Amino acid sequence: MDKEDRKNVYGVVLAGGVGARMGNVEKPKQFMEVAGKPIIVLVLEKFVVHPGFDKVLVLSPKQWIRYTQDLIRKYIPQQERVIVLEGGDTRNETIMNAIRYLEQQELLDEETVIVTHDSVRPFVTHRILEENILAAKEFGACDTVIPATDTIVQSVSHEIISDIPDRSIMYQGQTPQSFRAKKLKRVYESLTDQEKEILTDACKIFVIKGEDVRLVQGEVSNIKITYPYDLKVAESLIC
Repeated sequence: MDKEDRKNVYGVVLAGGVGARMGNVEKPKQFMEVAGKPIIVLVLEKFVVHPGFDKVLVLSPKQWIRYTQDLIRKYIPQQERVIVLEGGDTRNETIMNAIRYLEQQELLDEETVIVTHDSVRPFVTHRILEENILAAKEFGACDTVIPATDTIVQSVSHEIISDIPDRSIMYQGQTPQSFRAKKLKRVYESLTDQEKEILTDACKIFVIKGEDVRLVQGEVSNIKITYPYDLKVAESLIC
């Protein structure tokens, strides 16, 4: 691809988890099937048909890389647009592996955008992907969220209520989370080891350092398949 033809936007599908909360299953949850297809395939189908991406990077556990590649060959016609890489020990190290790959391929510059997404969130929409790309380009970082509908209860002790925050300013995080990749790398590398230990997702990297993260409106249907019940919900959404 000629440099002038590049969009400088890359999908990053995070498939490094093993799905412990799904129970005693023989394979990570991203490989479980919904409506006859592996969940990760349903995710990749959304990314590869979107014209805004140069490539889609899939970050997989080392022992599942070959299996992931086999699924892509079987189900994804545009398989040349998908690259499978090894994930890291944590979610954010997995994202850094994707950025390092882009750097090694001389594809990383100040304009490069990555759209990071859970491999078990198969109902992401074209609109959500498009708004993530635009927001990351304009603001440097964005998070997909929906307004909290339930009252949020905080308990420091896990036994007694500490606080009940104002629900009107509370949001539930989803993915994608999207960034100017080079800036994300700089900010992440500036964190101390103690700061890295409290990270729950990539957006917190920016928040810790006082950097703005733009909100993108998600969808209630953009669910993450985590528990066995979620598989039933996913089946009903497809049918």
